[in-house]
Amino acid sequence: MKASGNTVEEILTNLPEDRKEPFNKLHEVIISNLPKGFEAAISYGGLGYVVPHSIYPDGYHCKPIEPLPFAGLASQKNSINFYHMGIYADPKLYAWFVEEYPKHTKQKLDIGKSCIRFKKMNDIPYQLIGELMTKMSVKDWIQLYETNYKK
Repeated sequence: MKASGNTVEEILTNLPEDRKEPFNKLHEVIISNLPKGFEAAISYGGLGYVVPHSIYPDGYHCKPIEPLPFAGLASQKNSINFYHMGIYADPKLYAWFVEEYPKHTKQKLDIGKSCIRFKKMNDIPYQLIGELMTKMSVKDWIQLYETNYKK
C-alpha cells in the first residue's frame, strides 16, 4: 500500500489505485492552503511539506541534510496518514483540531502525537485539513521548532 518514488510526482503516481483519488485530493488541499515559504518535497523518503534549506539552512536537527519538516502524507497498510508537526508542538493548535474534528466527519479521530490516520477514504475531512494548514506560518513554525526542539 506504500507509494514509492524519488520525486513528489512519482509518489503521487505510484499509489495503489484505491488510494490515488483521496491521497491526491488531500495533497491538493494541503498545497492550496500551504502558507508561503513551505514547499512539497521528498522528506525522509516520503511526501513532505517542508521549510526548504533556502529559508532555514540549518535543516532538521536530527538530520541536518534534510529540510525542516512540517507536515507529511503517507499511504500505509490500513490508512492514509497525515503528519502535522504543528499539532505536536502547539497544545492550543492540537486542542483546536481535536475540538473541530467531529464537526467535519463521522469518522472517529485516530491520532498519535503528530499522525492522523484516515482509514475510511470516503470520509476524510479535507476542509478541516485545509484550515489546519493555514494556522501556522513558516516564521511561526521555525520559532516554535527552535523553542521546543533545537538545542
